[in-house]
Amino acid sequence: MPASVQTSDLLNFDTIIDAFYTQGWVWLPEFLRPELNSALLHEAQYEAELTPAGIGRQNDFQLNQQIRRDATQWFDGQSTAQQQYLALMAQLQQVFNRRCFLGLFDFECHFARYRSGDYYQKHVDAFSGRSNRVLTTVSYLNSVNQGGELELYNEHDQLIDRFLPTAGSLIIFESERFPHAVLPAVDTRYSIAGWFRRNASINGVLDPAS
Repeated sequence: MPASVQTSDLLNFDTIIDAFYTQGWVWLPEFLRPELNSALLHEAQYEAELTPAGIGRQNDFQLNQQIRRDATQWFDGQSTAQQQYLALMAQLQQVFNRRCFLGLFDFECHFARYRSGDYYQKHVDAFSGRSNRVLTTVSYLNSVNQGGELELYNEHDQLIDRFLPTAGSLIIFESERFPHAVLPAVDTRYSIAGWFRRNASINGVLDPAS
């Protein structure tokens, strides 16, 4: 059975961890409160300066529309909605560390917009031994009728499930373990892609370049 949790109690993190622990991923259809979800969606639609997304970080960054065609903007924590979202994820980070001993050090995320025809080919968010990303999160800010589904695969490249974006939902999965793809959008969809990370630093300075 899919690790799916129906919850209106957003602080019931232990239930989330229990579902995640069994298989390394969990789908939460009702995670964000409607008020916060609406504020984040408004910001993504009307205030964020979304630019074409690339692959790689820093010196390895490049645009490649054969791989992905979404537009993004990284969180800077300046708006009230961003602060509330980051605070919520910080609470989730603490519970993951307490219950699963993951050593999560920080969280980074960005808005993402997929217009009609936009997609992201199958990929993994972290390669074994080469990245400090541990958990991937995707929060969906609007519901769509068609297109833009997330496909999640297991370690043997077999499809686990296909998730149609619904407002307020969240999926969490292990970054190294699960390849995933975003199918071509039909309706425009907005989301927040995020990563809980370990500190892969030298001399105590956080390494963000993975």
